[in-house]
Amino acid sequence: MLEQLQQYSTIILKKTDTKYKRYFFNKVDFNEKLIGIVGDRGIGKTTFLLQYLKELDIQHHKKLYVTSEYITLSNYKLFDIAEEFSKQGGEVLVIDEIHKIENFELQLKLIYDYFTLQVFFSGSSAIKLEHSKADLSRRALLYHFNGLSFREFLELKLNKKFPTYSIEEIITNHVDISLNLTSKFKPFEYFKEYLQFGYYPFYLDTSKESFFLKLNETINATIEYDLAYIFNIEPKFSIKLKQLVTLICESKPYELNITKLAQKIEINRNTLYQYIYYLTRGKIFNTLKAKTKGDNIFNKPDKLYLANPNLNFSYCNENDIGTIRENFFVNQVGAYHTLNYPKQGDFLVNDIYTFEIGGKDKGFKQIKGLDNSFVVADNIEVGVSNKIPLWLFGFLY
Repeated sequence: MLEQLQQYSTIILKKTDTKYKRYFFNKVDFNEKLIGIVGDRGIGKTTFLLQYLKELDIQHHKKLYVTSEYITLSNYKLFDIAEEFSKQGGEVLVIDEIHKIENFELQLKLIYDYFTLQVFFSGSSAIKLEHSKADLSRRALLYHFNGLSFREFLELKLNKKFPTYSIEEIITNHVDISLNLTSKFKPFEYFKEYLQFGYYPFYLDTSKESFFLKLNETINATIEYDLAYIFNIEPKFSIKLKQLVTLICESKPYELNITKLAQKIEINRNTLYQYIYYLTRGKIFNTLKAKTKGDNIFNKPDKLYLANPNLNFSYCNENDIGTIRENFFVNQVGAYHTLNYPKQGDFLVNDIYTFEIGGKDKGFKQIKGLDNSFVVADNIEVGVSNKIPLWLFGFLY
């Protein structure tokens, strides 16, 4: 069994390209014993794990990549594989798509407790280790990863390196940063392409014509397999989740009518709230609530977005430019910052900064008199004072 898995591992590592490495490599503490990588399908979790394993300076038989997709894996428990691997001198074990393996939490706990192996695992954004019966949350260091930022997309398109900036750096020094960056590229030569196609790395290996087909397949797999397995959703109800994705795409984020949505897909309000929760956990939706509402899933979101602009272009026949702008901001800023719906403006970030999103002529009327408030404007290369270019928020990671 182990010999066959090692053959698979060797073959796939040989095919792995390590020329471009994503921001993940600067986030992970590789000294930990048990590391989990979670995120939505198609964002590069597998590539990251394979790149790390390929460049690891140890003998080939001491590192092993396995995935739940292997048919042979269904005949063995993870613990048995880890035990045999450890006995033969194994040091680093990578387990891909672990959420598809029954009782994976308990098996990971036993592997952690019994062996000296370093274990990496990847899984859907929807997996919840914090409530694991194996109490895995105290043992595993969990990282949530995202698709390509606008910065990473540009690096891949232009074969150049660009720095990241903190949100504080962008707020206080956006003019100089914008002038520096726009001396190296023209953001609007690539920004629309990014909004339509650029969040998912597989776009770089496919044509524009087939991209949306592949993206639809990715979302269908997330709903039909990942979410259905994790939340025990019967297959006959998966169509309801897909209908909800299309309906949200056709709605403006601030015009969320729970009663009408529930009627359209013929479910009750509480079930609709559960579906919104599932799709948010699966990184298909982004929900925005006022800070006072808390995390109860039965609290109505103040705004509801598809998780990234690529999904809007995939699922909507027509797109509202205001929704696309807000979606981009939520997607890029929300990756590593807290977003809430404020009393004034569009977004409250980290309980400190208020942002109003709009076009190049957007004024300050909606946020007049607010401290730490800013207009984020599309279609400008360089801002001025408290008016910041929208595209610049694609350089946060």
